[in-house]
Amino acid sequence: MSFYEYYSNYKNIEHEAFFKNLTEADILRTISKSKISELEFLALLSPLAANYLEDMARRAHQASLQHFGKTVLLYTPMYLANHCTNHCSYCTFSVANNISRHKLSLEEIDKEAKTISATGLKHILVLTGESRKDTPVSYITEAVKILKKYFDSISIEIYPLTEEEYKQLIDAGVDGLTIYQEVYNEKIYDQVHISGPKKDYHFRLDAPERACKAKIRSVNIGALLGLNDWRKEAFTTGLHANYLQSTYMDVETSVSLPRLRPHKGSFEQVVHVSDKDLVQIMLALKIFMPYLGITISTREKQELRNHLIPLGVTKMSAGVSTEVGGHSSCIDGDGQFEISDTRSVDEIRDAIRERGFQPVFKNWMQIT
Repeated sequence: MSFYEYYSNYKNIEHEAFFKNLTEADILRTISKSKISELEFLALLSPLAANYLEDMARRAHQASLQHFGKTVLLYTPMYLANHCTNHCSYCTFSVANNISRHKLSLEEIDKEAKTISATGLKHILVLTGESRKDTPVSYITEAVKILKKYFDSISIEIYPLTEEEYKQLIDAGVDGLTIYQEVYNEKIYDQVHISGPKKDYHFRLDAPERACKAKIRSVNIGALLGLNDWRKEAFTTGLHANYLQSTYMDVETSVSLPRLRPHKGSFEQVVHVSDKDLVQIMLALKIFMPYLGITISTREKQELRNHLIPLGVTKMSAGVSTEVGGHSSCIDGDGQFEISDTRSVDEIRDAIRERGFQPVFKNWMQIT
């Protein structure tokens, strides 16, 4: 069974009618259970469950301690290029936006990597815009060969690949994949992806599974919160993560919870997602999937990120720039979006320690 077939069992649920029939006893009973079903996960995303966030937080905190201890892994993104062939309504890199386009040379990649490595980080997330012409797999492969000199773990956040292409990058040294479906609702997906290869909903939806089949070590998925009803998107994100974790038990599965941020272009957020909403999503996911990693990026302000640490966060970005060459300032260009938490790696390391947790710079290495 593919994920889409699994998802099809739940995609036509009338959420409002389901939420209307829930009782306080249903919510409290679900929070107390050691293992919950898909529909009980949906119950924890309901408006009624929002009245029990303290109970959910205690349960999520216990689950996170049990499976991850008091640790938070640190990483930073590194933008190789911002060329893109897609016209997406919500993204600065959209081909329709008039921005400065850049692509790092191999020498500039080395300089950028050396600058990031000096902060102590050993995990890196490599990003490009979605242009096979400007940033082909061969270019990314050469970049990875350079990055291996500086980092123990290299993840990618690029356009979706075939299984064979994922194998090619894994052989070069990539061990992690981040790819967001952006919005799981197929009608809205078609509306916000106006033109370009990204309009292919199913090719993108199946990308994490193709990477799993290619033997990637970790996958990180998510929806861009703000494009649709957040309860529906969070529910489908959980279903997707649960499918991957259950089907590919040797792959480390995690979820990010990105909210729309200011960017170039005229698109405005469709659905407001509050801090409280974000917390409810995170807690419901952690109770549904205790083994699930949770990534919170610098899209969120520092106060919120600090408060979320004990509630199940397993991975945080630090010392972030969303510009091509932004760490070494070798190019002056436009960032993909405005970040909220501008703290350095040292400042975030200290903030994690102040809350009694251990900042982790390296938790994996490739043995050849």
